[in-house]
Amino acid sequence: MLVAISIALMTVWFREGDSGPLHRLRRGVQAVAAPVSATGEWITRPARGALAWASDLGVSRSRLEDLRAQNERLRARVAELEEARLENARLTELVGLTKAREIDSLAAHVIGRPANAWEGVITIDRGSDDGLTNGMPVLGPLGLLGQTVEVSPSSAKVRLITDPRSGVAAMLQATRADGIVRGSIDGRLTLDFVSVDETVTPGDVVITSGLGGVYPKGIVIGEVQSADRTPSALQQLIRITPASDPLTLEEVLVVLQSRATIEPKDGE
Repeated sequence: MLVAISIALMTVWFREGDSGPLHRLRRGVQAVAAPVSATGEWITRPARGALAWASDLGVSRSRLEDLRAQNERLRARVAELEEARLENARLTELVGLTKAREIDSLAAHVIGRPANAWEGVITIDRGSDDGLTNGMPVLGPLGLLGQTVEVSPSSAKVRLITDPRSGVAAMLQATRADGIVRGSIDGRLTLDFVSVDETVTPGDVVITSGLGGVYPKGIVIGEVQSADRTPSALQQLIRITPASDPLTLEEVLVVLQSRATIEPKDGE
């Protein structure tokens, strides 16, 4: 009986529009549950901090944090500068591109983690009252996280790029080979539709290509972990390590409005 009810509800959910009764009910429940979720996140934060501290016993805590922060800043900075250099070399002779593009963004706190192992969705404490709408890109400190998919007045759900329903138009920064970054049930990322004729090596940076207009061009997605070629296959099996771990982040950045390409500003 429960299975039959579930199938009936799923059928109604997918057939009705965003203004249907089930969608309105879910948004209402989300709006009511957001404060409770935020309170739970705040209460459990000390315990999670204590576990992280215990895992680093034997190493100077301050030294470890300094090195980790420095390494993350340098890796992100190198990828951004390399993308800016390559783009300027290709297009400066054709058009007078500016060296910096403005982006309008909004910081948010993560107040909800994925409810199960098969859903890559987090909840943030910003909603339509703050100007958010569906489809807005969401960034972590080192790169792309996903996009908003369900917005209520005071909170929003973000579908991560690791979710099996997610797909991001991407390209290899070094060779400019296009592909699609997809998530999976186990949270792994793959870069699909890259020909076996392309040269792909571990450590290559993967960025958004800007195709489709969903994500601005030049956002770091991650790095190539491995690339396997099968003689009879037309494309490579490329596994990607994401730049930011969405399950450990506490703050994110929602891109409200941007131009086609994200580049560092002058003097940064």
